[in-house]
Amino acid sequence: MGFGDNPLNGVLPDSIGNLSTSLEQFYLDHCEIRGQIPLGIGNLSNLFILSLHGNELTGSVPRTLCNLHNLQILGLDDNRLSGPLPECLCKLPVLGEVDLSYNQISGQIPDCIGNITSLRVIYLNSNRLTNIPMSLWSLKDLLKLDLSNNSLVGSLPPDFGNLNHIILIDLSRNHLSGSIPSMVGDLQSLIYLSLAYNELQGSIPESLGKMISLESANLSNNILSGTIPKLLESLRYLKDFNVSFNRLEGEIPSKGPFLNFTSQSFMGNEELCGNLLFRPCMTRSFHQSRRSKLLLIILVPLVASLMALASIVVFMLRRSGNRNVPTQAKSLPARTTLSRISYIEVERATQGFDQCNLLGSGGYGSVYKGIFANGMVWAIKVFNLQIEGAFKSFDSECEVLRNLRHRNLTKVITSCTNLDFKALLLEYMPNGSLEQWLHSDGYFLNMIQRLDIMIDVASALEYLHHGYATVVVHSDLKPSNVLLDERLIGHVSDFGLAKLLGEGESIAHTRTLATMGYIAPEYGTVGLVSRRCDVYSYGIMVMETFTRKRPYDEMFKENLSMRSWVYNSLRAAPEEIIDVTLMEPEEIDFQKKLLCVSSILELALHCTTETPNERLNMKEVLANIKKIKLEFLRK
Repeated sequence: MGFGDNPLNGVLPDSIGNLSTSLEQFYLDHCEIRGQIPLGIGNLSNLFILSLHGNELTGSVPRTLCNLHNLQILGLDDNRLSGPLPECLCKLPVLGEVDLSYNQISGQIPDCIGNITSLRVIYLNSNRLTNIPMSLWSLKDLLKLDLSNNSLVGSLPPDFGNLNHIILIDLSRNHLSGSIPSMVGDLQSLIYLSLAYNELQGSIPESLGKMISLESANLSNNILSGTIPKLLESLRYLKDFNVSFNRLEGEIPSKGPFLNFTSQSFMGNEELCGNLLFRPCMTRSFHQSRRSKLLLIILVPLVASLMALASIVVFMLRRSGNRNVPTQAKSLPARTTLSRISYIEVERATQGFDQCNLLGSGGYGSVYKGIFANGMVWAIKVFNLQIEGAFKSFDSECEVLRNLRHRNLTKVITSCTNLDFKALLLEYMPNGSLEQWLHSDGYFLNMIQRLDIMIDVASALEYLHHGYATVVVHSDLKPSNVLLDERLIGHVSDFGLAKLLGEGESIAHTRTLATMGYIAPEYGTVGLVSRRCDVYSYGIMVMETFTRKRPYDEMFKENLSMRSWVYNSLRAAPEEIIDVTLMEPEEIDFQKKLLCVSSILELALHCTTETPNERLNMKEVLANIKKIKLEFLRK
C-alpha cells in the first residue's frame, strides 16, 4: 500500500493496526504526517517494508515495531524522532536495511546489533548517538554504514577491518580519536570512506594503498601527521581524495590518481610539498653517496664564505642609503596561497560578476561564487573601493587571517589586488549562512544542529581570544557572518572590523562600526573594544539561534531589549520564547528539550551582562556549552 508524496497533512491513527495482516508493503513518504508512530502498527505482522520517511513524526521509535518479524526494510529517516533505539529491534530475524537518519535519536547503539546478521545497510547519520558497539564490526556481510554527524566517541578498533563486503563507510563529523587501524587495508571492496571532522591522530596507514576498489577517501580535518603513503598512487579507481587541514608533511605523491587532484585536496597542511600549487620539495639525494658527502664537505665552507661576503655587501649598500631596490609587496603567506590569481580569471570565474553568482552583499562589498577553469569553486569577496574604509577593511582581513588557522574559521585561499581592484578568495560554503537557516522559508535546524553550530562558533572565538599569540577581537559577530559548509559545520567569517590587541593590551578605542543589536554597550557608547565585546555578541547570537528573534525585531523598543525579554521570560514561561519549530508539547522529550534550551539561554545571559567584567570569557563559555550538550545527550 502506498500513498507517497500526497499532502495528507494529518496524524496516523492507532486504528492503522486494524488493516489486513496480509499487508506486505506500507509507504507514506513525504505526506506531511505529524505526531507519533501509532503503537498499533505492530499488528501488521506480515509487513516486510515500512517506509515513513520525509514527514514530521515525533516521539520515539515504538517497541511494537519489534513484532514485525518479517520486516526487511525500515525507513523512518528525515523526521523528528527522538529517544533511544529499542533493543528489541535486534530480534528481527530478516531485517536487511535500517534508515533512521536525520532524526534526533539519542543514546547508545544497542550492543546486540551484531546479532542482526541479515543487516546489509545501516543509515543512522545525523542523530545524537554516542557510541559504536564492538559487535557492529562482526557484521561481515554489511554493505553500507553511515554513522556520520553524531556524537560518537572512542577509537576505531582493529576489528574495523572485518567488514569483508562493505562498500561505504561514513563516520565523519563525530568525536572519534586514536589512530586509523592498519587493518583498514583489508576492506578490499570499500568504495567510499569518510573519517573527516574527527580527532584522529597518527599517520595514514600504508595499507590504505591495498584498497583496490577505493574511489573516494576523505580524511580531512583531523590531527593526522606523517607523510601521504606513495602506495596510494597504485589506486587506479581513486577519484576523490581529501586530507586537507591535518598536520601532514613531506612530498605529495605525483603519479596515478594524484595527477588529477587539485590543491584543495591537500590545503591546510603547512609542511606538505610538491604538487604544482605547493612549494617544491627539497631534495636530499646528496646524502646518498660518498661522492655527495665529499662534495658536502667542500661546498659547506664555500657557501658559508659566500654568504659572509654577501652579508658584507648588503651591509655596505644599506649604509650607503641605497633606496633603489624595490621592496616586495606584502602578500598572504605561502601556506594559505595558491598560484597568483589575475583579475581576468576572477572575472571569468564569476561570469563578469553576474548577479546569478552573487552570494551576498555587506558594508564593504559583495561576495560571489566563482568557478575557475580548473574546476575549483571559491567564494570571492570583492571590495567596493568607492566606500570609505574599504581599503582598511581589506588590509585588516589580510592581516588577521595571515597566520590564523582553525577548523571553524573561514579560510582565505589567496587574494587578487591591483590599484583599482581588491578581492579575497575564500573557502566556499555551500550551505550559506546561519542567518539564512534561521530566518528563511524552507530551512530548519534541529536542536543538536543549533547546539553544534554554537559550539563551532565558541571554538573559533576561544582560539581567537586565547589560542594565538596576538589577541584577535572579531568585533562584528552575527548570524550572517557564520557560514555553514556541506556538513553544517559553522565557520566564523568577515574579519573586516577585527582588532588585533598587542601584548598586555586588553582594550582598544575605535569608532563604532559593528551591527546594531549585537554590539556590547561599552562598544556602542564610547568605542571600547575588548574580548568581552565578542562574548556579548556571541550571547545575543545564541539567544537569536534558539528563539528565532532578531535583536532588532520591531518588538524590541523603548525599555524592552532582546536580553531583558529573555531574562524576564526564562523564569516565568521559557516555552513561550523558544523557537516553536524546536518544541512540540506532545513530544515525550519536551521537558528535556525545555531544560536544555533554558540552560543555553542562561549561559547567553551570563555572556551579555551590562558590566564587561561580569561576563564569562570564551574558555568558560565553550566548556559550559559543551557540558550542556553532553547533559542533553545523556538523558
